[in-house]
Amino acid sequence: MSRILRAGALALGGLLACSPLGGPVSAQESRSFVVGVEQLDYLPAYGVEEGAYTGYARDLLDAFAADAGYDFEYRPMPVPRLFASLLAGTVDFKYPDSPNWSRSDKEGHEIAYSAPAMVHIDGTVVARARDPESIETLGTVTGFTAWAWLDRIDRGELHLVENADLTSLIRQVLAGRVDGAYANVAVVKHQLDTVLEQPDSLIYRSDLPFDRGTYHLSTTLHPEVIAAFDAWLEANAERVAEMQRAYGVDEPAELLPR
Repeated sequence: MSRILRAGALALGGLLACSPLGGPVSAQESRSFVVGVEQLDYLPAYGVEEGAYTGYARDLLDAFAADAGYDFEYRPMPVPRLFASLLAGTVDFKYPDSPNWSRSDKEGHEIAYSAPAMVHIDGTVVARARDPESIETLGTVTGFTAWAWLDRIDRGELHLVENADLTSLIRQVLAGRVDGAYANVAVVKHQLDTVLEQPDSLIYRSDLPFDRGTYHLSTTLHPEVIAAFDAWLEANAERVAEMQRAYGVDEPAELLPR
């Protein structure tokens, strides 16, 4: 489905380049940009496979770029370096981002954020037999923040374990080396179903801390493109919704058994 959607978007751009608001785009207005993305397998939301950026985010951004007459180059990098690259202006855009992430580090920087590109649920997944009251170690992806658990972590009630690879993190939960993992619920389902081939072996505990958030495109350099993206999202709301349904990221809170 992703290749079909992307091919359709690129074909549309080749036949008739349109501005985000529907008018023709001149050759002078067409521009190339570098989009910094996370070097992480976080499918179906986004991921890097054999060096190529893929997933819902790729199709979404490609469709916008094709319609608007832009050319996006995707540059994967580790989460901490991606954040630093945004602030240093060495990438034109960062995806995903959120106004709520790393607020103190962003002070003094003018950052423009798009409207939400996707809603996500970051929740806690555990083995079926795990007593939720017994969670003492919580795993996260390196560079991610377990927002919903911060109070307990700060009080020393919970030990945080980081892993640079989400698949390895989920394996740690399955093996009982950590009590639970805090991650995007849709992504965990994808990992269990297609990568590890152990569907329903972990459950999402909605009675444990979770966070409903949104992914955004951000920039310190091109707020006018962010405005164009916002207009495109609004004008293509049904198209975007269909992409989300195709990737299974439209109802993130309902994806895992509880």
